[in-house]
Amino acid sequence: MSIAATKKRKADSDASPPSISTKAQKIHPFFTKSDASGSKSGASDGSQFQWLNPLGPKKTCLYGVNLTPATYPKIAMFDLDGTIIVSPFGKGQPKKNRHASFTWWHKSVVKKLEEVHNSRYSIVVISNQKLSKDLEEWKQKIHLIAASLPNVPFRIFAASADDEYRKPMLGMLHALKDIHISENVEIDMAESYLVGDAAGRPGDHSGTDRKWAINAGLKFYTPEEFFLGQPASGCQFLGYDTSSVIPDGKLFTPTLSPKPELVLLVGYPSMGKSTLCRKHFGPAGYRHINQDVLGSRPKCIKATEEALANGKSCVIDNTNRDGKTRKPYIDIAKRFDVPVRCFKFENSIDLAWHNNMYRTYCLASSTLENEAKRDKVPNIAYFGFQKNYEEPSLAEGFSEIVDVRWYFEGSEEERRRWSILHQSISGK
Repeated sequence: MSIAATKKRKADSDASPPSISTKAQKIHPFFTKSDASGSKSGASDGSQFQWLNPLGPKKTCLYGVNLTPATYPKIAMFDLDGTIIVSPFGKGQPKKNRHASFTWWHKSVVKKLEEVHNSRYSIVVISNQKLSKDLEEWKQKIHLIAASLPNVPFRIFAASADDEYRKPMLGMLHALKDIHISENVEIDMAESYLVGDAAGRPGDHSGTDRKWAINAGLKFYTPEEFFLGQPASGCQFLGYDTSSVIPDGKLFTPTLSPKPELVLLVGYPSMGKSTLCRKHFGPAGYRHINQDVLGSRPKCIKATEEALANGKSCVIDNTNRDGKTRKPYIDIAKRFDVPVRCFKFENSIDLAWHNNMYRTYCLASSTLENEAKRDKVPNIAYFGFQKNYEEPSLAEGFSEIVDVRWYFEGSEEERRRWSILHQSISGK
């Protein structure tokens, strides 16, 4: 079966409820047998819930179904903790056995979910979970929730790692769309919505639910709005605002020296330093000195000495956050009587972290054809730079300090991928 060749349709609202076809169950990975740890229909808890095989290249997205969820065009999506049930991590919650039981967020939740289902919405729970210790206990809690919803078929996706499935990244939505494609049903995004408590309001633990809805192009409601009918409240996101980047900014092009020189780059990881070297300094014959490549600072210093001794210009592509770190390179340049220029990159920890998330999880396949996929840089590298940063000054021995402002460079598809909202560096 070629999914790409399948013609999509919107289900007729007067038609009989769609169900999981026998053919789809046989061929589609979402309909495979439950995993070794999951219970099947008729479990001892009385539910008809089962965990199916986890999704993703590293099997990090947990996936399960209650009853036989229909693939309606309209989707009602719900966060779990703090939305459908009381969060086990809230103030006053017990520290022991917090994953063994649950309490509905409000007494109206069950009735409301039944109404949503009867209105021909597919119900989907999407949750961020990192429960390496209590994973099996948490899975059993989902069985208990399902047993309390005997008239509500639903699917559940749970991101168990920091990867492309974790909200506000859209891996779980892509997985849901694949299921609908396999059933020849197009999701009506204009009529679908997400309900979640991580809304970026004062006092919220984060804004990841609202960010996820914005990234997906969905309507968004807080639990108070959806279940209790309260008015919408304001929000304030943490993290980088992608709309603040000037769309047609002039990309930086460095001047190059015909004589030997040392260029020292200063800035957070993920701010385009290596790209600048690859596009401009490398083709001009500068020796590229990078600690990630060479493995240690002493090796970088040795490589710099060798380059200048041979009359070759070099560019120091490290974060070079303070005077102490920069001094050995400047001293070498003085010894060989070559000038040192400093290229200081835009000093924004939020932008740097956003770029880090983008290049780790969101690069288009066309981009990966031209550059290697990168591992995520840990946040300690960014906090360490921020804490120890010292503004470069001419007094250190620089002949010039050049300010480099970051601009996005890429296709419209790449810009769309870069523009999605991410968790802030603090996880908000």
